[in-house]
Amino acid sequence: MLPQKQAEEAIVSRSNSTLKDELEQDVDGKGEDEETAHGFNMKSFLWHGGSAWDAWFSCASNQVAQVLLTLPYSFSQLGMLSGIILQLFYGFMGSWTAYLISVLYVEYRTRKEKENASFKNHVIQWFEVLDGLLGPYWKAAGLAFNCTFLLFGSVIQLIACASNIYYINDRLDKRTWTYIFGACCATTVFIPSFHNYRIWSFLGLGMTTYTAYYLTIAAVVHGQVEGVTHSGPTKLVLYFTGATNILYTFGGHAVTVEIMHAMWKPQKFKYIYLMATVYVFTLTLPSAAAVYWAFGDQLLNHSNAFSLLPNSRWRDAAVILMLIHQFITFGFACTPLYFVWEKVIGMHDTKSICLRALARLPVVIPIWFLSIIFPFFGPINSAVGALLVSFTVYIIPAMAHILTYRTPSARQNAAEKPPFFLPSWTAMYAVNAFVVGWVLVVGFGIGGWASMTNFVKQVDTFGLFAKCYQCPKPQPPPAPAPQMRHH
Repeated sequence: MLPQKQAEEAIVSRSNSTLKDELEQDVDGKGEDEETAHGFNMKSFLWHGGSAWDAWFSCASNQVAQVLLTLPYSFSQLGMLSGIILQLFYGFMGSWTAYLISVLYVEYRTRKEKENASFKNHVIQWFEVLDGLLGPYWKAAGLAFNCTFLLFGSVIQLIACASNIYYINDRLDKRTWTYIFGACCATTVFIPSFHNYRIWSFLGLGMTTYTAYYLTIAAVVHGQVEGVTHSGPTKLVLYFTGATNILYTFGGHAVTVEIMHAMWKPQKFKYIYLMATVYVFTLTLPSAAAVYWAFGDQLLNHSNAFSLLPNSRWRDAAVILMLIHQFITFGFACTPLYFVWEKVIGMHDTKSICLRALARLPVVIPIWFLSIIFPFFGPINSAVGALLVSFTVYIIPAMAHILTYRTPSARQNAAEKPPFFLPSWTAMYAVNAFVVGWVLVVGFGIGGWASMTNFVKQVDTFGLFAKCYQCPKPQPPPAPAPQMRHH
């Protein structure tokens, strides 16, 4: 019996090794070597990306877009020390849960490969991973939170576009600019998948890098405004509103699975998100600290950092580059929604780009509408962070990892073992339990109360469908000089 058992184990081992090799092949049937074997191809170079570098650019580019402009606002709510500490804390926590998502993706993909499943014309998404590993209830939860998060993430990009362009051209109000940019962003329906974001991710990160260093240098050169005060934190509502905005900053995981699936070798993703986060720290920490140092409590009434910096060609360049990046980030947030919608209406396998683009248009309409109803730039970031990102990015991945590997057999046959820096399953459970507890209480509970309180205050102050949120009030015309009477 013993030799027979050893032979069976050897067969299983060879099978797992084969599946691992298959997993490292491109989902479209092209490995990285095959892709480069045909020599240099400009279309492939610009359009068809699936390397580890492509994934890094996608993750880093997707993390920092319009939120870069709201972090000084968060620092004014939190104070300098809390702002820096919470950025580091949530950045590393976000990298951990991104790692968990990548492990669960590999586990799901390996199990499906054993069943001879093919993903040649199918993009795996997070809710499908949850369904395959934990069942339909988890699928429903993942689908609901992910789609709602991506929906409002796209809404935020449109609001930010209108808010930014207003500082270059204020002849049109922000609501009108939202109409215009909604039409522009609708063109993302023509980008098939994350394979095709290679050049966009590269450009997007370059644009954000310029904007971050512009904010830092411009604030330092400007110096502190007269009578500057740094009184934060002053109120619990403001403190936890700022904290949930930072929670949102490092919560770009809603597209993690789609980015992984676009890779030639998905198993290389494990530490990519962490490396992207470390680079993002070099952008967010100096810019937020410098702008808060320069303007202090003035930021409490200016959720967009551009609004306080003086007019210059450098600022106009930063605004334009950020607008282009927000168009790219809109596509990042919307593409998973396009995939879900295509699967619902049975168009996901269609190869015609024009037909798929036409089928995707209904996804853009509610995003457009919501961005006109709720044009609150900073507060909506915090509300989305507390109510949606907390579950999508932190709680669900940590809980799913605990439940997937709760049995000894699941741990023994795991496609990915615990990482080298945390080699014990017990230690992984402890870290996951801490993430769930912290985010549930501090992020969702207290943060949800604070951000919704602040959000309702904005609605009461500005009203729904606000024509020009936080726009400077027009100055009354000067009074006519008194007429001198002649006798």
